[in-house]
Formats: sequence, C-alpha cells, structure tokens
Amino acid sequence: MNDLPRAELPGSQTGNPEPLILASGSPRRAQLLAAAGYEFSVQPASDSAECGICSRETAPEMVARLAYRKAADVVARIDDGLVLAADTVASCVGSILGKPHDRDHAEEMLRLLSGREHDVYTGVCFWSRRDEKFVVDVVRTRLRMAELSKEQLHEHLESLQWEGKAGAFGYQDGNDWLTVIGNDSESNVVGLPMERLAELLENFNQNAEKITTPTTDSIESSDSSCS
Repeated sequence: MNDLPRAELPGSQTGNPEPLILASGSPRRAQLLAAAGYEFSVQPASDSAECGICSRETAPEMVARLAYRKAADVVARIDDGLVLAADTVASCVGSILGKPHDRDHAEEMLRLLSGREHDVYTGVCFWSRRDEKFVVDVVRTRLRMAELSKEQLHEHLESLQWEGKAGAFGYQDGNDWLTVIGNDSESNVVGLPMERLAELLENFNQNAEKITTPTTDSIESSDSSCS
C-alpha cells in the first residue's frame, strides 16, 4: 500500500479502558488506526454480516446498516471490548458503487466516475460489549475524478489496484486523477474518517444508545426484508 493521506490523523483522547477491536480485515483501516496511535486488535466480521445493497436504500443508509451489522457480528462473539466497524461505498449519479466483482465490473465503475464529481460515504459503528451501548455515524467526502484517458484506464486495470476497493480505486494509491473537494476528509476515502472517529470516541458515553447484545441468529434475520 502506498502513502496514507498526508493530513494529520487525530487519535483518541479518551483513554477508553475497553480494548479496541477492529471488526475489519482491511489493511488500510488497520494502518490508519496504527498511524493515529490507537492500540487495537483485529477480529474481522464474518462475510454473512455484509448483506449487500438493498434496493430501497440510499448510500448513507446502506453504509450505516452494514457498519452496524459488522459490529453486531463481532460483539456477539466476544465477552469484552469496544468494537469498531466500518463500511465504505462510492456514489455517482444515483448509483452505489461497492467493491467490483471482476475486471469488467471495475472498468464499468471507472467509466461512470471518469470526469465526474462523486461522493464517498463511510458508515462507522462503535459498540461497547461491556456497557451494551452503541453509536453509528456516516461521513461523506466529495471527490472529483479527472477524465481518464484510454491509457490511464488500461494502466489502472492492469495494476489490479482496483481489487477490494469501493468504486474500483484507492485514493491512497497516488492517483493524480483524484481530488478531494474542499476540506472533506481524505482518510474517509481510504476507509475510516479519522477526524470523526476521535470525536465519536470522545463523546461516546454521552451519545451512545443502550442496546442488548444480539445473538448470531438475530443478526442473520435482521435484514430478511431487504430486497
């Protein structure tokens, strides 16, 4: 992986006594947390926790739901810890762009994004197993992608850097055809909005809602109406 966003990555000021658990196998999210000075372990959510796109959902609604489901999946399997889960998608002209299935899908996404402004949304969920409290939030970053030449598109597809990345691109990969608009969060595009993360941790006790720790069965059935 290339350099992370150059902006300062704020860390937690709270000294939360619960061990922090990242519910993601993403090396990019782990590197963002480590760069900000967080101490944490990794326990990825199961594949079944990621239901996919619901036809009735907006992009912000989808990432909030999936971040919650991923956190719930891990919380149901631990006895103690503050679980952090996240989900990231791109959105352009009404289309939600998750991770591409294959090269053709990646090319389709990039052709849609080429020359356009679009949004990247990350849903974040913190869930305290000890206190049975959780909070969910969504952060939006606006991006502009320059119009890609045939050579740039071919080079990117050949590099395989699109694999496992929402919208078929990685902001951290040094692509000069991507620009963050205004002062929106760069780290959000990589997969974790570090500025908002620190705020959520600092105010967790005040803003978190009480909840009963779910069972695995209840998680699997919670989205049965999604179609």
